[in-house]
Amino acid sequence: MSDFLLEFVEITQTIGDGLFFGTTYALIGIGFSLIFGAMRKLNMTYAAASLAGAYVGLAAFTFVNAPAPVVFLISAFASGLVGGVVYITCFRFIPINNHLAALMASIGALFFIDEIVVHTTDGSPLTFPAMFDDVMFELGPYGIRGDLLFVFAVCIAGTVGLLYVLYRSRLGLATRAVSQQDVAAQLCGIDVHRTNAVTFMLAGLLGGIAGAMTAASVGVLSPLITVPLTVKGLIVSVIGGLGSIPGAIVAGLLVGGLENVFLYFRGVNERDMYVLLLLFVFLVFRPNGIFGSAIERD
Repeated sequence: MSDFLLEFVEITQTIGDGLFFGTTYALIGIGFSLIFGAMRKLNMTYAAASLAGAYVGLAAFTFVNAPAPVVFLISAFASGLVGGVVYITCFRFIPINNHLAALMASIGALFFIDEIVVHTTDGSPLTFPAMFDDVMFELGPYGIRGDLLFVFAVCIAGTVGLLYVLYRSRLGLATRAVSQQDVAAQLCGIDVHRTNAVTFMLAGLLGGIAGAMTAASVGVLSPLITVPLTVKGLIVSVIGGLGSIPGAIVAGLLVGGLENVFLYFRGVNERDMYVLLLLFVFLVFRPNGIFGSAIERD
């Protein structure tokens, strides 16, 4: 195989691995977009709640030796419960028009959750169970990691499930009604606070899947992941268009693929710098994102 062809295979392999892992970024971005679409507010606690659920799942694995699929389910449901608590403590009793207070409250909750994790684990990374990590599929010159394929499949299933709930259920109808005009939704008999709380829990459920899949794909769970995952989720949300779920999906895959390309050419020290540069380019030339529109209420 010539050097040019070998490098082409390595680059396309890198992009493919990035796309598989990018589904976790897409899930985090979807969670940010879902909450922003419902309340026009950013929940900065979202990624921290996702990883908190992963730690609960890891505790089940450590103390009762739960199998890996059960660990992932526990992580998802625990993150959903944390999402509900975050809504009650940081959003429920703050006036809907006071966006800054809700933002600062969620930032405070982000660091609070992070500190709980740090003190509980002494800040040390912990081994997280993975599935199919010893499986490798060969497709011509390419190799597909079994664990990344599993992460990709689970994240796709979670995304499809969310889209079904949003567009084929009463909860989804209520969520979309509240996001369009909360006063009109109340006049139609929709409990806005209950709908928002369930939306937070649903987003938390999705985030728990993303947190567990992120930890499973790298093999460890560490408090150091919280802030980078928060930043990546925000980047994906902005690039895709705040409030746009299709945009978050496309942007998550885009960021995942390009992140691996930056890693291949420039190394781990410069990878995040170029991802932030990508965000800057979108803010300058397409500030509303790929599928976003002007941010305003009807």
